[in-house]
Amino acid sequence: MSPRRTGSNQAGTVIAIVADVMAFILGLWILMYLLDANRANDLVNFVQDAAHWLAGWSYDLFTFDEAWARVVAGYGLAAVVYLFVGHAVAGRLRRH
Repeated sequence: MSPRRTGSNQAGTVIAIVADVMAFILGLWILMYLLDANRANDLVNFVQDAAHWLAGWSYDLFTFDEAWARVVAGYGLAAVVYLFVGHAVAGRLRRH
């Protein structure tokens, strides 16, 4: 296997892992929101801030009447997009 091929595989793996971590943070925030986690807790506050930053482009995209539906749709969309795009790019790198 050539060094370039190995580098592409490693880059693809890193991209897939980063996409997974981003989606995990967004999914964790959705779960914490739905379970009404204590927002004064440092971990909950960190996850909320990180999720808000990651989903800055989508968290207010939908205008459902229920707040939980806005959170699930907005942050969930961002998680799905990160997973889809991250794994698509990783797969493309692994093939070349």
